[in-house]
Amino acid sequence: MAAGRITAVLGPTNTGKTHHAIERMLAHRTGVIGLPLRLLAREVYDRIVKARGPSVVALITGEERIVPERVAYWVCTVEAMPNEIGADFVAVDEIQLCADPERGHIFTDRLLHARGLIETMFLGSEVMRGAIAALVPGVQFARRERFSTLTWSGSKRTNRMPPRSAIVGFSVENVYEVAELLRRQKGGCAVVMGALSPRTRNAQVAMYQNGEVDYLVATDAIGMGLNLDIGHVAFSATAKFDGRRMRKLFPHEIGQIAGRAGRHTQPGTFGVTGDARPFDDGLIDAVENHRFAPIQRLQWRNPALEFGSVERLIASLEVAPQNEWLQRGREADDVIALKTLAEVPEVRARLGHPSDLRLLWDVCRIPDFRSVSGTEHALLLARIHGFLQDPGYVPSDWLAGQIARIDRTEGDIDTLSKRLAFIRTWTYVAQRRGWVHDESHWRNETRAVEDRLSDALHAALTQRFVDRRTSVLLRRLNQKETLVAEVNDKGDVSVEGEFVGRLEGFRFRQDATSSSDEARMLARAAYEALRPEFHLRADRFYNAPDTEMDFTEQGGLMWGTLAVGKLVRGADVLRPSVEAFVDDEAGEEVAEKVRRRLQHFIDRKVATLFEPLLAMSRDEALTGLARGFAFRLVEALGVLPREGVAAEVKELDQEARGALRKHGVRFGQFTIFQQALLKPAATRLRLVLASLWAGLDRFPESPPAGLVTIPFLPELPRRDYTLAGYHPAGARAIRIDMLERLADLLRAQDSRAGFEAAPEMLSITGMTLDQFAQLMEGLGYRAEKGERVKTKPAAPVVVLPAPDPSGNPIPEEVSLMAAAATVEAEAGAEGEAEVAAPEMESFYTFAWAPRPRHPRGESQGAREGGAPRGENRGRGRRPQPASAGAPVAAEGQAEAGAVAAPAEGAAAARPARSRRPDGPRRGQEGAGKAAEGGRRDGAPQGKPAGERRDGKQGGERRDGKSAGGERRQGKPYEGRNGKPAPRRDEGPRVYEAHPPREGKLDPDSPFAILAKLRDPK
Repeated sequence: MAAGRITAVLGPTNTGKTHHAIERMLAHRTGVIGLPLRLLAREVYDRIVKARGPSVVALITGEERIVPERVAYWVCTVEAMPNEIGADFVAVDEIQLCADPERGHIFTDRLLHARGLIETMFLGSEVMRGAIAALVPGVQFARRERFSTLTWSGSKRTNRMPPRSAIVGFSVENVYEVAELLRRQKGGCAVVMGALSPRTRNAQVAMYQNGEVDYLVATDAIGMGLNLDIGHVAFSATAKFDGRRMRKLFPHEIGQIAGRAGRHTQPGTFGVTGDARPFDDGLIDAVENHRFAPIQRLQWRNPALEFGSVERLIASLEVAPQNEWLQRGREADDVIALKTLAEVPEVRARLGHPSDLRLLWDVCRIPDFRSVSGTEHALLLARIHGFLQDPGYVPSDWLAGQIARIDRTEGDIDTLSKRLAFIRTWTYVAQRRGWVHDESHWRNETRAVEDRLSDALHAALTQRFVDRRTSVLLRRLNQKETLVAEVNDKGDVSVEGEFVGRLEGFRFRQDATSSSDEARMLARAAYEALRPEFHLRADRFYNAPDTEMDFTEQGGLMWGTLAVGKLVRGADVLRPSVEAFVDDEAGEEVAEKVRRRLQHFIDRKVATLFEPLLAMSRDEALTGLARGFAFRLVEALGVLPREGVAAEVKELDQEARGALRKHGVRFGQFTIFQQALLKPAATRLRLVLASLWAGLDRFPESPPAGLVTIPFLPELPRRDYTLAGYHPAGARAIRIDMLERLADLLRAQDSRAGFEAAPEMLSITGMTLDQFAQLMEGLGYRAEKGERVKTKPAAPVVVLPAPDPSGNPIPEEVSLMAAAATVEAEAGAEGEAEVAAPEMESFYTFAWAPRPRHPRGESQGAREGGAPRGENRGRGRRPQPASAGAPVAAEGQAEAGAVAAPAEGAAAARPARSRRPDGPRRGQEGAGKAAEGGRRDGAPQGKPAGERRDGKQGGERRDGKSAGGERRQGKPYEGRNGKPAPRRDEGPRVYEAHPPREGKLDPDSPFAILAKLRDPK
């Protein structure tokens, strides 16, 4: 192509380079101008159409093609610039993009080959001077100076950004995050991104230019010649993803974007915000004075392609440049797609002619607008290439189906953005000559779909990132106008008729859409209306009854459904302090009134629920050990595990215990507690007070009221179960008072020989037999399961009523009922007789299974589970086991001294038998007499030690044999009268009823009268 004058117009932004190029093009008969973005191309197209009319101006981009019949001026993206029209004027804007890793080879090709017949002009940054001088012979340079100054303003928070500012991000996520922040703080912003359609972008820019919003959030697209009224540019990030990797911005890229600040003669500023670090002094000086390091290498790709075969085409694309200013660019998306499709057998089979290969290369150059995976993009290209080979065009019905799936305007911003990206693919296809039937129809159809999606996206962006209510209020506040604020009876606060927040208790909760600078101004107006409301509420709260207040299980203080404070640790466990939730703007008088009322409430609540405990702590009659033990009980809030204070309990005498029992203290077998403090309300408060005193972050919650047992979770502290009024036993935890009732029943059993669970035991626990067995094992008992024949009640005997002595007949209905019952009983008896297999039932036998300890110096007998040598040899009292789970004496037994526990480390002996209701226990009656040398019957004991009452020495049996001799020889024990003695491992003992009495009953006794009624004979 013959070349005329070539000029490189270089300089910073805001120098009027693009405006100068448009004027030069319009001075010629024909012209072509290439621009870096379709957004900028659309802006320049609109300007030229306004100047010369639409009949002579064409617009060509990848997705848009407007070509009138008498076209004279072509406005294009650089990739779409026509090379064969021979225009008088050719211009390429932003020529410094020759160094861009992704698109640089396109700009380098235009630098080397795009020429106008009369004039050629390259527009860009001063950093391209050396490269252009080396690669373009005869070029002339023209430097243009910036119209206004550009200065560094440092780092600013987003909420302190001045109006007419643009915040630049380099990812969609970053842009949306900043835009959302500006909506809450500044009333909203416009959003500009390169991926937006021109229609959406123009609508967003119009909002900014018209003053509807004062802020703009954009990608680096604004650095490419978009002329906006921007006073300040702030970088929210200083790194970007260039299609392959994250990299830092080059200094000249920062200068290009920062230069958008300050239009024409208005000065501009630049800085950073968010997480971006401030620039160093060298970079700041370079941006302010527009001095950057020159570009040393331009991206290049061989324009002379060979289409003899796929291999030759790929090889020609990978040819290295021979000029030191040029370097082969990285593998672009079209080359990757070509290599991928070349490996597909179906595609390769269609490549029989160079024209087929040219068609494949054109298909591979379809941009990946969707930004999907390379494989998925290659599959779409293969499908399109197959259509273009056979039948030679993309079928209309298939294309209509693809477009119909996209033509939907519902959805959020991301959904609409994806649909816009998808429609751009079909818009690109429709713009290619010969690829579709009725090109005009499909171009209009895809353009209409894009317009609809663009309008929907603009509406979605506006709805999400613009708060018109806040924007209007902020503008009026900035103009220092008085705003009218009011609060209704529900606590909703409105300013100028717009809802701005809600009054919750004594705290104002501002609406989520208003915060930061704008929020503070709105809050100031709201608090003016709330000040009298605060005082009215404080008076109403101070006079409210305690029934309107409550505390939560996490220590919160509620007034109805409103949180008005919380409990905090006080000077004593039973004297917690309070913290009121009152805004500072309400005033100290309101806060103090709320604080006093909350303190009164919790003090009265503690005094009511813990009255027995507080009364015991104030009892001056308690002295010595009793007072010390009462102090321990107060510290534990009325519940103490016995195992932790066993030594102190042992030291208490009967007088001390009696004094404590007057205050409701119960010395249980497992726990020492006050019964009144096990009520649900006191338990709930005890957990809160104990958690406060322990400084816990999260408090344990009390179990639901009425549960006898609850699951035991090993990961939870046992202390929490104790405070909740439960004692862990195996997989369950049983309520303390119910456990003591169960312990009373267990003490009446022979736990050494074994016993079965009584129905009242199951009734107390509310458990099944299997669950009760697990509970007993958790308490230290051994459970053995067995089966036996289930006994059934005898068939009822129906007795006809005797005739009335007065001679009145028996009522007929009574006779019939009795006869029917008799028949039913006989039928049941016959049916039972026919059943051959007996019905079995399960039962458990429980025996105490102590865990012996072996301290140094303990006798062998104690290690084996018996009493220490020299102890418990008589028939008097037997010591109780000292382990925590052992059935020790409780309440009256331990306190009366009837049953004593061995010292720590001693093995468990046989549990004590239950006390007889009519006298002392066996072994206690003659305890004093035995000490004086007398027998229990009063007879003197004159036998020497070791001699038995029958005159034989100890260790000798009545039959003259030594004790234990037969057993040592392997013979069984023999009981009295020569019968074998029962073994303990033969199962539970079986007791039978007494034989019927002989003789006649007293005729006047009730039993004789009942017998006479049963048998009238």
